[in-house]
Amino acid sequence: MELSAEFPLHPELCYLNHAAVSPWPKRCEQAIQEFSRENVLWGATHYPKWMKVESTLRKQFQTLLNAPSGQDIALVKNTSEGLSMIAYGLKWKAGDTVIISDEEFPSNRIVWESLRNQGVKVKEIALSGDDPEAAIIAACDSHTRLISLSSVQYASGFRLKLEVLGEHCREQGILFCVDAIQSLGAQNMDVEAIKADFVVADGHKWLLGPEGLGVFFSTAEARKQLSVNEYGWHMVEHVGDYDRKDWTVAQSARRFECGSPNMLATHALSASLSLLLEVGMKNIEKELEKNVGHLIQQLEAHPQVTIISAREKERRAGIVTFTHASLSSPELYQQLMEKQIICANRGGGVRFSPHFYTPINTIDKAVATIP
Repeated sequence: MELSAEFPLHPELCYLNHAAVSPWPKRCEQAIQEFSRENVLWGATHYPKWMKVESTLRKQFQTLLNAPSGQDIALVKNTSEGLSMIAYGLKWKAGDTVIISDEEFPSNRIVWESLRNQGVKVKEIALSGDDPEAAIIAACDSHTRLISLSSVQYASGFRLKLEVLGEHCREQGILFCVDAIQSLGAQNMDVEAIKADFVVADGHKWLLGPEGLGVFFSTAEARKQLSVNEYGWHMVEHVGDYDRKDWTVAQSARRFECGSPNMLATHALSASLSLLLEVGMKNIEKELEKNVGHLIQQLEAHPQVTIISAREKERRAGIVTFTHASLSSPELYQQLMEKQIICANRGGGVRFSPHFYTPINTIDKAVATIP
């Protein structure tokens, strides 16, 4: 496969911002064009064919997550919606505790803090110690109802050992929720190995898809603990039987999809996931690790740069964040963006986030542009 054909980015551009919003592969653009053209010429004549694409997307997510069944997959608007379905689907009692880290993106903090009026407490555990997993486990007690953590932290790129945390949660009867938006599509994910009850992620970062469509995974057992708060024609067991007067909530994760699906984004994201699956997540993880390793080497050689992300391979993913000795992070970010080095200002530093397909010379050019 010729990856340059899939990613014909502008030659003046150094795109190192996949942890924010990724460029689409060529096949994603083509899928959107074909879907748009079909709508113009045929309207919804071929809607049954569109439903097959939706079914394919669920299977693709099942494969990416190593989920036991496609029945465990719901298609949601974004990560925040998925987290909110958990927060407002569970029945809480005063004194229940949710544990998060002190580096979470607001999506995985605000939703739990919003439960304070129900007497739910939120504990933020620092990840800066020698053994953050041990610190998280030590914070658990009889009141701990749920642990919700990002697999990779959005600003520092710090990667947690999810298997350790999942094992503890399973042993103690604590629900385990993973915000996988900064790892799904970048690293191999196995929901059974990490013993996750819930996994949520959006499609517009490492999955190379459009904004507005993501994935919500839940085990069958965990799904039973969530009440349904949105109702409509699509979330019933006998979907499509419009004349039926009696109804029940779907047993599958489709129960969380109340109405009409986002068919445009479904076609686009399915096309993008087809690329990831074609390349293979093990290969993607390997190539991304090479790119990140090279990026770290180049940044370490820069006399003005200090890397604030973790250096150890087991603690890093696709994100490398750094500071500059002479420039503030906003100043450096602005200078880089003006020179078409597409990056982000996050966590007190400038964040570079290449993907598996990013050419080495793109990384070299970006680092060479740093004053």
